[in-house]
Amino acid sequence: MNKSFFGVIGLGVMGKSLSLNIAEKGFSLSVYNRNEAGEEEIVKNFIDDNRGFRNIQGYSNLPEFVKSLEQPRKILLMIKAGKTIDSVIDQLIPLLDKNDILIDGGNSHYLDTKRRVDFLSEKAIQFIGCGISGGEEGARKGPSIMLGGSKLSYQVVAPVLEAIAAKDTFDKPCCAYVGPDGAGHFVKMVHNGMEYAEMQLLAEVYSLLSISKNKEEIATIFTSWNQGDLSSYLLEITTDIVQKKEGDQYLLDLVLDAAGNKGTGSWSSKAAFDLGVPSTMMSTAVFARYISSFKEKRTDFSKRVTIKKQRKQAIDIHALKNAYRFARLVNHYQGFDLIGRASEVYNWDLNLAEIARIWTQGCIIKSKLMIKAIGILREKSELINDQSCFQALMTCEEDIVSILKFALEYRVTTSCLHASYDYWVAITTENLPANLIQAQRDYFGAHTYQRIDAPKDQFFHSNWSNSG
Repeated sequence: MNKSFFGVIGLGVMGKSLSLNIAEKGFSLSVYNRNEAGEEEIVKNFIDDNRGFRNIQGYSNLPEFVKSLEQPRKILLMIKAGKTIDSVIDQLIPLLDKNDILIDGGNSHYLDTKRRVDFLSEKAIQFIGCGISGGEEGARKGPSIMLGGSKLSYQVVAPVLEAIAAKDTFDKPCCAYVGPDGAGHFVKMVHNGMEYAEMQLLAEVYSLLSISKNKEEIATIFTSWNQGDLSSYLLEITTDIVQKKEGDQYLLDLVLDAAGNKGTGSWSSKAAFDLGVPSTMMSTAVFARYISSFKEKRTDFSKRVTIKKQRKQAIDIHALKNAYRFARLVNHYQGFDLIGRASEVYNWDLNLAEIARIWTQGCIIKSKLMIKAIGILREKSELINDQSCFQALMTCEEDIVSILKFALEYRVTTSCLHASYDYWVAITTENLPANLIQAQRDYFGAHTYQRIDAPKDQFFHSNWSNSG
């Protein structure tokens, strides 16, 4: 039997698409899927449906699958994150040899990945946490791939993963070694947090436009925006979604307004809390999805609210465009700021410009803004430190204020737009009312405080209840 160069475990939607991508690039491949209730025919059907690929071997027996791979074995796990990963690893350990490589291509938590790296290194087995973005289409045609683990392991699997990755404008693969242990999955997690905010922003813009515009008019506006600096994959697909009809009805009007989430957005927010980074936009986007899930409660409350009817007024499209531009800049700044902070805390030495580069194709948040970010992050550690970005935010501030006033007047929820503006005001304000908070903390808990007229390393406690 000819041994395969690469193996994939898990033939779900992503596993199938990645397997075909790998085989199409000429690599000999073994695939495995468990033979349990409801999944007995998955491997057989996959092989039967893709008989044109003579370089794929299918297995439903794990030991046979492992034996079919040349050493060092290179196995991509495309299975559900969590305990299932640990279960499969436990089954694989007795079957593997020294220097074999396991690659977790799911959305695992970065701390779980770090734990698995440490656990398997004791057994001389290499483990890579691999963030893969692009959905089913990206997996088949070219995703963005973020790898964390050892550099030596990356070099072994790079020929396959770089071959299947999307290509940037210079034909370089959107695949990179990001950093040690959980770095790859951390970067993918933040990608998803930024994605949450980008999607929420477009939903808010759509909601504001819907006050006075029909769907065809909204699609025309989005198409125009997508031809300039606001161009992005999400704006492109949103334009398609807005226009899609089912018979005489717009399909969007038939979709229940309760957004799902798979956890990576909330993980990003939790990581931001843990690292002390104000990633307000992705957190706000997560809460917006949570609120949307309370459909029955929202419906009940809406019937109890009396709203004064008013004449529909057309929104200022130019101002809205600038408000959207403003909020996206803040979102990208916060996302890269979170990655930069994690790099410092975990000693990952992450290359922010390279991360931006592999996000320019193949992933959900690819955009012209991301392309611009590459050059900025090569020179600056933060996007807002770039004069052009800072100037753009100042220029757009008046417009986002006018849009927020419009939203308040018409009672339209714009939580992410608000979060972006509030962050900008706070980060550009010299004196915040946090002095009162410090005084309160010292009053009830004797937590002490610093003074503006004393050295920074000196702390004070006062008896605040004594007015004298």
